[in-house]
Amino acid sequence: MGAGETRAQIVDVADWLFYERGFEATSFADIARDVGLSRGNFYYHFKTKDEILGAVIALRKAKTKAMLAAWEERAASPAESIRSFVHILLMNRAKIMAHGCPVGTLCAELAKLDHAARVEANGLLDVFRAWLRRQFERLGRESDADTLALHLLMRSQGVATLATAFRDEAFIRREVADMEAWLAAQIPASSTLEAHRPD
Repeated sequence: MGAGETRAQIVDVADWLFYERGFEATSFADIARDVGLSRGNFYYHFKTKDEILGAVIALRKAKTKAMLAAWEERAASPAESIRSFVHILLMNRAKIMAHGCPVGTLCAELAKLDHAARVEANGLLDVFRAWLRRQFERLGRESDADTLALHLLMRSQGVATLATAFRDEAFIRREVADMEAWLAAQIPASSTLEAHRPD
């Protein structure tokens, strides 16, 4: 395995451990053990845990942007794109009930630690916010697109937090249905951009 592949594997493993256990509770030794590297070989790739954190945030940002672009490309309408965002709560419900939202939990932990990377991590939420704002603009809600984007982002984060606390799948399904009903109410009556909602 080349140096680039090893580095990518370290970042992938760290990404999962930071999500599953938290950044602060994950040690260099934990990551090295799961990757199967000696400490000496590990330090060749990363000197500090903060360097790994920066790489994890960059990886999550790249994956998020790719996911959002794919949703938008596949969707027949802006509302369908937004539904893909809402449905991520259902798609990832097992992980969310076990560990929370990977973006929200990391941002909250780094804020609590007053970590220097907290602003960079918050950029993950900004990626979602900007994408949702664009979808609402495309839907014909230019004047309040950012307000609607923040509302939906806030609600999805709240659902993820409570889903982790209660571990109640029925709750997630009810909230997703409510968010879909809310979304339908935001579509301008004159809009011709909305396609029929898929079953």
